[in-house]
Amino acid sequence: MSGARYHPGPLSATIIDGRELAQQARETIARRVAALRERGVEAALDAVIVGSEDNAARMYADRQASTCDELGIGYRLHELKPGPDTGPDTGIDQRGIIKKIRELNADDRVSAIMIHMPLPGGVDEDRVKAVIDPDKDVEGVTPANIGNVLYGKTSLAPCTGLAALRLVESTGLALAGKRAVIIGSSATVGRPLAAMMMARDATVISCNKFTWGLEKLARSADVLIAAAGVPDLVPADWVKPGAVVIDVGINRVEGADGQMKTVGDVAFDQAKRVAGWITPVPGGVGPMTVAALLDNVVDAAERHADAEDD
Repeated sequence: MSGARYHPGPLSATIIDGRELAQQARETIARRVAALRERGVEAALDAVIVGSEDNAARMYADRQASTCDELGIGYRLHELKPGPDTGPDTGIDQRGIIKKIRELNADDRVSAIMIHMPLPGGVDEDRVKAVIDPDKDVEGVTPANIGNVLYGKTSLAPCTGLAALRLVESTGLALAGKRAVIIGSSATVGRPLAAMMMARDATVISCNKFTWGLEKLARSADVLIAAAGVPDLVPADWVKPGAVVIDVGINRVEGADGQMKTVGDVAFDQAKRVAGWITPVPGGVGPMTVAALLDNVVDAAERHADAEDD
């Protein structure tokens, strides 16, 4: 790290409030859901959860059900428990999970499918995701939908990448000709986000935590996106004055008081004195990711309804 060279600048970043922007998105989603209802169409999400031992997944499913209810979106949780398809090591056999997904694919009443993670040990998550009908894949995790992003088709794109892009766009910054540096190259965040930004004529540099000269590259960015999953990876002196900084990282660390807390990949308290715009953690990308998922649910319902009308 080279924090010794950092000197606070005159800028005070505008905090990009993901919660407020997500609420605005939810209001739009609710109007679209109401318009579908007037056509006799229900926007609904069919979610699959495997087992019930992961409390975080269970809590997320409960919050998801509550949010969908508030917006008028139907929510059906399909819980798979040990039974005839139980395997000796996985608790739930992979064939049983795939069978359920194929049933949902074939059901004309279903327009939106997602799988709660994690899946039991021994289950090939990529194989399971690949089975989902791309037209119903509202998390944007199938190979077909991730591939479509490369062609500039952002509908049903991966939700976290889509959320990060919308947070950038909320600043009013025109991406054409700007340099965007993305730290993190995962298949569902970094890589699709790079493609979406290139489609908007940004000059994109894709990096990871091992990239040589990462500090210099980060400091050159008009838009800096940290998605490496490393707490406080990006100090203030990696930030170009006035840059847009989007922190995708969600890391649990022990605070000075011994209590666990959630932090991002960016040293927020210092970086906000240099950046022009910055997202907090929590309260930035997270709420917008949920909004992006629900937006995809309504997109899928609208397309499904339009296909039925043809």
